[in-house]
Parts: sequence; structure tokens; C-alpha cells
Amino acid sequence: MTDLIPKHGGYRKLKSFQVAQLVYDVTVRFCERYIERSSRTRDQMTQAARSGVQNIAEGSQVSATSKKMELKLTQVARASLEELKLDHEDFLRQRKLAIWAKDNPLRQELIDKRCTASDEVAAWIKNVKQRSGQSGQDGQKDNIPMTTLSTQSTMSTSDGSVYPEISANAVLVLIAVACSLLDRQVARLAQNFENEGGFTERLYKVRTEKRK
Repeated sequence: MTDLIPKHGGYRKLKSFQVAQLVYDVTVRFCERYIERSSRTRDQMTQAARSGVQNIAEGSQVSATSKKMELKLTQVARASLEELKLDHEDFLRQRKLAIWAKDNPLRQELIDKRCTASDEVAAWIKNVKQRSGQSGQDGQKDNIPMTTLSTQSTMSTSDGSVYPEISANAVLVLIAVACSLLDRQVARLAQNFENEGGFTERLYKVRTEKRK
């Protein structure tokens, strides 16, 4: 029976699940603050974020009897996060706010923080906002290049567009991390399925051994 039904579940230990769950928590906070409650986009964004988390969990749980379904659900999770990514990019684009380039130092800074809770992400966003408003001797915003934030943000004298720009980009960074992890997870699952097969192959093997 052990060979037929292998260990499964354990999704809470998956790094992809942990980051996707963080993306969901941060997205909920983002929508509560920046997206109107009556907007359909608000529901779509939270549902896409939730789908990313739930499908990773469901795929992990169903893996005992269907590696093919695990692979499919993991791909659904990846697609949901891609949908969420587009929503955040649209938010920035429609408000003429900057979408951080891949070489933006703030992206790596957030990745290196290895945040595990939305409060940690919120604290980092607040810190970046404070630094963006403090000029050093060279006129640069406290080690944050002027090209990092949009002109609209850097001209803001209060919260203005600074917080939403940093917040949306922070979620995009976390989504990129989650998607990268899921891409590797999908590749590994596909390779394992190709090499080892799934439940049907295990069932055949067990029956064959019993007949012997």
C-alpha cells in the first residue's frame, strides 16, 4: 500500500505555496486600500491570488492518486498568478506610474528581505517611501535612483502616488518569485511523470508483483 499511495500533501512546506500565500495576503491589503469596493476588478484580483494558493494545495493533495492532475493544478496556479500580474501592471499603467524594470535595485532588495508576512512587506514599502523623500548631498533620494520611481511619484508631496506605485510593484516582485518557483515545480513534476509515471503505473506494478 505504501508503494501504491505515496506520501502526499505537505504543501505548506512548499516554497511556492508560501510565496503564493504571501502574494494573496498582500493583494488583499492592496485591494482594500487602492481598489474601490464596488469594482469588479477588486474581486477578480483577490480571486486570482486565492486561486494561486488553493490550486497549489489541491494539486499537492491529489498527487497521491493523480500526478497528471497535480501537474494540471500547479499550472492553473501559475496561470492565475499571471492574470494577477496583468491586473497590477494595468493598475500602474492606467495611472501613469512606473513599472519597475528587471534591473531596478528595489526588486532585488525586496527579494533579499525574504518576507514571510504581509506586515513585513508593508514595513518595507513604508521604508522605501520614506527614503524616496529624503535627499542626500548629491540631490539623489537617499540612495534610491530618481529613475526608480515615476515622475508623478517623485513630485508627490504626501502619500500621493508614491505608496500605490511602490505597493503595486512590490506585489509584482513577489508574483515574479512565485511564478519562478512554480515554473521549476512544473518542470520537475513533468520530468517525474515522464520517468516514473503515475497512479496507473504504480497500480500495475503492485498487481504484477502480487501475482508473482
